[in-house]
Amino acid sequence: MDRQGRCRHWHSPLDIVANRFACCGEYYACYQCHDALAGHPRIPWSDPDSPAVMCGICRHQMTEAEYGRAMESTEPRCPSCGARFNPGCRLHHDIYFGECPA
Repeated sequence: MDRQGRCRHWHSPLDIVANRFACCGEYYACYQCHDALAGHPRIPWSDPDSPAVMCGICRHQMTEAEYGRAMESTEPRCPSCGARFNPGCRLHHDIYFGECPA
């Protein structure tokens, strides 16, 4: 993972979000990085009141709801620094906040 949260799986200029997992409380660039490095099964974040996502530019930590509001825009951005997020991350919501795929 680079200093802004990009990894070998997701590395465009917009891939700057790190996601936290309930199983370990650690941030990873993506679920694939977690699966390869954590050494335990992945459990999605489930605490709506605690930070679950972090901007790789300013390190602002967001709850699922705050991140969700940011992702509703056609050009999603960090609510703190305005850095653009990858809109395609919407497709992976269930991996990070819902049921893990079997």
